[in-house]
Amino acid sequence: MNLPVDIIADPATFVAFLPAGDGVGPAATRQRSRILQSITRDVDLGVIAMEVYEKLGAFYLGRRFDIDAGDTTPELLLYDAKDLTTHAVCVGMTGSGKTGLCVTLLEEAALDGIPSIVIDPKGDIGNLMLTFPDLKPGDFRPWIDESEARRKGMTPDEYASNRASLWKNGLAKWDQDGERIRRLRDAVDISIYTPGSDAGRSLTVLRSLSAPPAALLEDRDAMRERVTSAVSGLLALLGIDADPIRSREHILLSSILDHAWREGRDLQIAALINLIQTPPFDRIGVMDVDSFFPAKDRFALAMSLNGLIAAPGFQAWMEGEAMNIDRLMYTEEGKPRISILSIAHLSDAERMFFVTLLLNEVVAWMRTQPGTSSLRALLYMDEVFGFFPPVANPPSKTPLLTLMKQARAFGLGVMLATQNPVDLDYKGLSNAGTWFLGRLQTERDKKRVIEGLEGASAAAGSAFDRSRMEKILAGLGSRVFVMNNVHEDEPMLFHTRWAMSYLRGPLTRHQIQMLMADQKATVDARPASAPVGSAPAAATPPAPSRVASAFASVAPPLPPEINVRYLPVVMPPGAGEQLVYKPALIGSARLHYVRTAAKLDDWKECTLFTLLSDDVISAPWEDADQLDVLPDLWPEPLPQSGFDSLPGRAGKTSQFTAWKRSLKDTLYRTRDLPLYHCPSLKSYGLFAEDERSFRIRLREKLREKRDLTIEKLRKRYTPKIATLQDRVRKAEQRVEVESAQAKQQGLSTIVDIGSTVLGALFGRKVKSSGTVRSAGSAMKKAQRTGKERADIERARENLESLRQRLQDLEAEFEQELKDVELSLDIDELEISEITLRPRKGDMSIRHLGLVWVPSRTRDGQALEPAFSL
Repeated sequence: MNLPVDIIADPATFVAFLPAGDGVGPAATRQRSRILQSITRDVDLGVIAMEVYEKLGAFYLGRRFDIDAGDTTPELLLYDAKDLTTHAVCVGMTGSGKTGLCVTLLEEAALDGIPSIVIDPKGDIGNLMLTFPDLKPGDFRPWIDESEARRKGMTPDEYASNRASLWKNGLAKWDQDGERIRRLRDAVDISIYTPGSDAGRSLTVLRSLSAPPAALLEDRDAMRERVTSAVSGLLALLGIDADPIRSREHILLSSILDHAWREGRDLQIAALINLIQTPPFDRIGVMDVDSFFPAKDRFALAMSLNGLIAAPGFQAWMEGEAMNIDRLMYTEEGKPRISILSIAHLSDAERMFFVTLLLNEVVAWMRTQPGTSSLRALLYMDEVFGFFPPVANPPSKTPLLTLMKQARAFGLGVMLATQNPVDLDYKGLSNAGTWFLGRLQTERDKKRVIEGLEGASAAAGSAFDRSRMEKILAGLGSRVFVMNNVHEDEPMLFHTRWAMSYLRGPLTRHQIQMLMADQKATVDARPASAPVGSAPAAATPPAPSRVASAFASVAPPLPPEINVRYLPVVMPPGAGEQLVYKPALIGSARLHYVRTAAKLDDWKECTLFTLLSDDVISAPWEDADQLDVLPDLWPEPLPQSGFDSLPGRAGKTSQFTAWKRSLKDTLYRTRDLPLYHCPSLKSYGLFAEDERSFRIRLREKLREKRDLTIEKLRKRYTPKIATLQDRVRKAEQRVEVESAQAKQQGLSTIVDIGSTVLGALFGRKVKSSGTVRSAGSAMKKAQRTGKERADIERARENLESLRQRLQDLEAEFEQELKDVELSLDIDELEISEITLRPRKGDMSIRHLGLVWVPSRTRDGQALEPAFSL
């Protein structure tokens, strides 16, 4: 009922809106109560501002849903970001709105500065890039489904206009507009990666066989899981269903990876092929290698792996950007990213291979992060079917289970989505603290969901009402979900908000190319360079051709004091080519950096490398290349190799003594390290930490501080607001009671006065004194009616005063939240740079010597490197 606001100013006016009849009795009283509630609600909506959903650390997912009324309520559903650290599961059949809910959650995380890595098996999540702040039909036109337009009897332009209007109206219904879309686009960088394809940004898998960080190497269980899942994924790509305990292939590859990684060496797949034929160890268990796995069988395995990498389609796996989790989460400037890893184009074996390697990289990254109670990053996997089954144990299951159990401590939230809950390991999903449940297909699905919810509630130590949940799940409609959050007292029913991204469905290869064209044009997609030393000394390279007469057949003799070594050959010469060594100088030192105020006392390895010639003999270190580590060096050259000439003074011991002094001087002068400092937070950067990483770490520190501050504010304001809300509710009830009493008193007075007047006019047989008494009684009732009206006015004034106090308190709370946001803005913090110079007296030279580097020549000309740094 919509009535003018001013009708409640006077009860006499209010009487005109009462039901026909005498206006008394229980039915009329209930009717008046309903009308008053309607009026009060309408007035409240007119004078009290709508609830603001842009709150710190809160995700706006939709509004509460009244299942009995079949409609939403004004109450918003705001989900605490830090609740995602206990992970989430989203379940719903096709058409339930599951994708829309997950997209909106990713949008909210982006607005809050949370980076996300998204595994997208269907190609739907790329819709996050379809955001159009102006909401013009022309923005939608390239992305519409033209076949859908034809089915609806529209031209493409008409359908684009229809979609634009639909999105604009849909956003407005949920109090959103183009400006919020623009803030979303400004808040995060979004990229689509297509491993094994050049449609989007490419990712190379070579880095996934690199040595894990030291923290993981020291954890025996974690190291075993990393090796096992990496080998299982690789063998799955070869079509080999290998048991980690019984399979010779699995045991051999696991031993090779474990051996190399514990030595800190990365492995290329090409190097792995050589190591299969010539393992770097003699025994596996108590048996020698040849007895356990004969050379003929190892050769067959090596040929299978070689055939895989030789296939033209596999070359795409070896090109592109390195699979670096930090780079997938943040840009070079430290801006949060949503990295969408689209794998819809891959076969099942390729998907398993890639997802396993990616999850291993996420686990390794996780173990290098400091602990936090706030949400640091989000890992979302859409349609997890097949990767986390209840019975089987595919390679992806182990790292995913590790993340579900351990990622919470590191601030990494994991969110999984699926249509069929029976395809998931519900025991593993019992680690999920939040369940978003949409419409389900079968009773078996509902049963599996109930089992998972009971497990999650038991793990969290909270109660679970099974019968109530079964009743709620039976009545869900499209875009209506149950949120069962262990951090809340009870499940919540809500309707998802309108997504800001245009949900057009799975993106085609051509559409991904269109979206990523500008990014790919600016990305350096050169293949990752081969790690130094990836070809083992024991490997037997092809025999090089006869050495040209222009080069010496033996190395020049040098004093025993000069350290001489050889770089490994990783690119042997082909037919008609010759292997020739050229002289170079390599020096490695340990540098000591100290900054007491920052509690920094650390050492850094620094290795310089330069080719020797007469031009650089006096100052070889000035333009030398810096290497990440001292490479593996061989004690002997390959046979039948040639040697280039050595500059005259390079063969003297005195020259190496001079080079040692100049190496220390050069490193002292040129190897300054920046140390970043934030005075307002009294924080210093970590050793060798760049500004980007420092800002990211400060952002996380500010988020933790923000969450703690918000929690304190909530604890301080919630009781006050609740008290005032209770007082307002009681005052509203008082106004209602006073109004009802005044109405009843007014009707009684009118009846008494009317009876008296009628008796006097029409000759009722009563004494005159009785008439006077009746008139007097009527006048007293009229006076009491006036008093009742005064009571109503006082009750209204009290109600308005309480409402104003509540509004002021809520405004004060919101202002304090805004002050927190402004005070903790990373962009407003002053960050200065301090220069750290190594202590010259503490510098120690680890290695200084002559190194011969291999090159390939043809007819004595055109030297090309046969090594890799």
